[in-house]
Amino acid sequence: MAQKIKTILVSQPKPENDKSPYAELARKHNLKIDFRPFIQVEGVDSKEFRKSRVDVATHSAVIFTSKLAIDHYFRICEELKCTISENTKYFCVAESIAYYLQKYIVYRKRKIFFGNGSFDDLMTDIMKNKEECFLLPLSNPHKPDIPDTLERAGIRFSRAVLYQTVSADLSDLKHVNYDVLVFFSPMEIASLFQNFPDFAQNETRIATFGEATAKAVRDAQLRIDIEAPNPVSPSMVMALENYICQLNRENKK
Repeated sequence: MAQKIKTILVSQPKPENDKSPYAELARKHNLKIDFRPFIQVEGVDSKEFRKSRVDVATHSAVIFTSKLAIDHYFRICEELKCTISENTKYFCVAESIAYYLQKYIVYRKRKIFFGNGSFDDLMTDIMKNKEECFLLPLSNPHKPDIPDTLERAGIRFSRAVLYQTVSADLSDLKHVNYDVLVFFSPMEIASLFQNFPDFAQNETRIATFGEATAKAVRDAQLRIDIEAPNPVSPSMVMALENYICQLNRENKK
């Protein structure tokens, strides 16, 4: 019979308030839920970026897929002492990302385009401005979908790897003795073994979100006990809730 769940470690930042679904889950089932990111984002420094031979100043347009991309674009420009032309056009995947530009520029005085959250939607505006030379800030690693889409469309663009995802230092945890470990990214699995090379799953339940994360867990020869999303549990909190309820029913038999 599986042991009752009392403790959960979620590999994400702690929610800003106690109104999160995890807080409700903890109250409902008397759980101790801790939060600790297993990965972190670091900026590529200007010395390393120069090796890519990408000249930021020669690009008349920039494509932003996240707020992080915006932060690191303006960071690298500052480090390189690169003056950004007021005529630079900005293409953002979503309206919320476009509005984030206000942190760095006078929004109403710039040419800004945004999509509905889908890059395919943003491509409509990009195609209308095909004469521009685009800069695409990226992370390392990154999915090839967007660069591939731009290449197929014949868009002139440069890849600019400005930030990277690395394993976080979890040495202060000493052990990961939780009833459930919750993962959302394949890199979190790499971080688990980098920080705890002798990790043995034993009775620990592992919960994963997304196919890529699940594959990474299986490739590491670990057991998945809770997998989301699925038709019954579209969110991780729902998957945990359903698993705990099922476990409680079995323990009562």
